Amino acid sequence: MKMIVKDAVSRRRMVTGTAGLAASLACPALRAQVPPLARIVIGSGPGSAIDVLARRVAEKLQAGYAAAVVVENKTGASGQLAVGAVKAAPADGLTLLLVPTPYMAIFPHTYKKLPYKPDEDFIAVSRAATLNLGLAVGPAVPPEVKGLRDFAAWCRENPAKASFGSPAAGSTPHFAGVMLARAANFRLEHVPYRGPTPAVQDMVGGQIAAACTAIGDVHSFAAAGKCRLLGTSGARRSRFAPDIATFAEQGIGDVVIEDWFGFFLAAGTPAAQIGRASTALRAALGRPDIQQAMEQSCLEVQGSTPEAFSAQVKADTARWAPVVKAIGFTADS
Repeated sequence: MKMIVKDAVSRRRMVTGTAGLAASLACPALRAQVPPLARIVIGSGPGSAIDVLARRVAEKLQAGYAAAVVVENKTGASGQLAVGAVKAAPADGLTLLLVPTPYMAIFPHTYKKLPYKPDEDFIAVSRAATLNLGLAVGPAVPPEVKGLRDFAAWCRENPAKASFGSPAAGSTPHFAGVMLARAANFRLEHVPYRGPTPAVQDMVGGQIAAACTAIGDVHSFAAAGKCRLLGTSGARRSRFAPDIATFAEQGIGDVVIEDWFGFFLAAGTPAAQIGRASTALRAALGRPDIQQAMEQSCLEVQGSTPEAFSAQVKADTARWAPVVKAIGFTADS
């Protein structure tokens, strides 16, 4: 009986050992199937909302999508350095571009010599997040100004003080501010900045009357009583500012804007790699920890299919064409 038990144990050990050896031999092969490196390229600097989102996503993609996923900040030339880097990269699905709306839907209308064609050089893979814009005023505007109509009246009475800052000339907030002023029939001088932070700082400091930018850029200042949010750009009220009426609710229905951040790959990327990227991105963007973390920036994080995102990009590109033409802005001048 003891001999039989010993033989049985020996056989089990041999089987277990063989299985373990097979697993140890298989693991390097499985690891070899995962690419060593993938990149997420953005045109903004460290600490920006899109940078934080990119790094959160990179963490979730690591190991499954590639052994290492790094974020590259290629700032300058209004994001064209970042876009150009991905356009020139191998179309293997390992260099992802994460950009905001203007890079793909507005710049084709504002630049006469844009060094890329969004619809020809890139493939829309997944929307990453959506965000609403807001118009906020600081101490330069009297406290009795509580809404857009009040602000319009104040601007008419104080034309020399009627100004607003935006993160950049040719940005969505720039055009939103101009659209608001035209729709409500008052003059509002645009003051372009290099990013949202200096625009908001000057608004809070009273150097300019207002700032039009993403809600997340002014949310903490409004909560601290340093500025007042007069309206938001969404089709419905933002859950990050539920007490603030939309532009449409205040009678300016033509100014309904929902910006996005989205992922793209270089044209020519094989369908299998597009599908792999789409699946991985949607899984990462669907994680509650990422969604909750980005609420600090007032971003609604949610992925999409390539087909749905491509349709959205095309619709936004068509929508912004007449707006840019009517405003008459060109980035080349």
